[in-house]
Amino acid sequence: MKLYNTLTGKKEEFKPIEENKVKIYSCGPTVYNYFHIGNARPFIIFDTLRRYLEYRGYEVSFVQNFTDIDDKMIKRANEENITVKELADRFIAEYFKDAKGLGIKEATFHPKATENIDAIINLISTLVEKGFAYESDGDVYFDVMKFKEYGKLSHQPLENLEAGARIEVGEKKKNPMDFAVWKAKKEGEPYWESPWSEGRPGWHIECSAMANKYLGKTIDIHSGGQDLVFPHHENEVAQSEAANGCKFANYWLHNGYINVDNRKMSKSLGNFFTVRDVAEKFSYEVIRFFMLSAHYRNPINFSDLLLEQAKSGLTRIYTCIENLEFLKGSLTGDNKDDVKGELENLKARFIEAMDDDINTADAISVIFDIVKFANTNIDNTYSKEIIDQTIDLIKELGNVLGILSKKEDKILDEEVEKLIEERTQAKKDKNFKRADEIRDTLKDMGIILEDTRQGVKWRRSDV
Repeated sequence: MKLYNTLTGKKEEFKPIEENKVKIYSCGPTVYNYFHIGNARPFIIFDTLRRYLEYRGYEVSFVQNFTDIDDKMIKRANEENITVKELADRFIAEYFKDAKGLGIKEATFHPKATENIDAIINLISTLVEKGFAYESDGDVYFDVMKFKEYGKLSHQPLENLEAGARIEVGEKKKNPMDFAVWKAKKEGEPYWESPWSEGRPGWHIECSAMANKYLGKTIDIHSGGQDLVFPHHENEVAQSEAANGCKFANYWLHNGYINVDNRKMSKSLGNFFTVRDVAEKFSYEVIRFFMLSAHYRNPINFSDLLLEQAKSGLTRIYTCIENLEFLKGSLTGDNKDDVKGELENLKARFIEAMDDDINTADAISVIFDIVKFANTNIDNTYSKEIIDQTIDLIKELGNVLGILSKKEDKILDEEVEKLIEERTQAKKDKNFKRADEIRDTLKDMGIILEDTRQGVKWRRSDV
């Protein structure tokens, strides 16, 4: 298995620190609002990475944090006249609703910054003791000039980074590049006691402290969106390696940006969408399928047209499964021609795609090839065993990608059953007008009928 490592700028053979065990830290949301489609991409991508590693037999410890204290949260809590904790608790609950809809598994640990203040203070104290951080009027800053490898993750020389840096009003740094690991409280802000001041942690330090606490000093994989490479992840590298004296993460994975209708997503352009908004129009599963339809490192364009195409593709796979299930009820033979070899070849191709830097786009293409194979070759002359093998493989590979988990309601309610029976009788009576009316009524109810030689098949129109 090979992964593209941002740190080295190339694909590398994946070798975990411990045999058959993988430790992953993936940056989570700042919980002051519903998360948007840009946030959704890394959540989905790195959930898929975790699923695939588990599928290959690894025991995965997966940590995804919640940033539950920062400037945006304080501002919004004050606007709503509630506490920051009340705001955080609300949107953490909303995160789990959307994440569950998207098929994102709960992390092994979901630590919150405010519940790990002791670990954060201990890490800052180590940095101060080792001379990598300094106190200035109650604030504590990381001294970038003391960490000689600063810039190695983003591949930017320190002089280039310094050129774009500046000191904000009220900051008392030695160098414009220095960043806060502890901030003295301002009037009306939540705060905690520390050796330097009553205050709160900076953003970057929380991830280093929690990765260290829950996974250890060196982890296998650290992941997040491309926008986090600098400064967030660069700062994590600096403070973690300065404090611990060893490598922080062996592999750094970053997903590409999302554009909306070929334009950068932003609130000012009016093309900023939460996952909740999009799921109401399409579905959570369509969003996930869409996100996996391109390689994670490539930029992806988001539009209604592309979501409609994703919905059609997902429907095609579900329809294949439904067709195969339907065949089992109308078997006319026991053809046992061995298709196992073909199915194993297709499964091997899926694994090959996923082993190549989690190439979900090619992996989905393999699932479509299984669908094509089933539609072309398998009919009701085959044995139930072979049909089940095909269904099971589609679902097995879909589960790796976190799709095809929707449980279909196999029981039509009484009204629909009655209408289907009435339509069947109308056709026998050659009352085709009434039969067509019933078909249209069922369509309005989201039930699609298909007349086959084996009988009437139905499916729900929603994915």
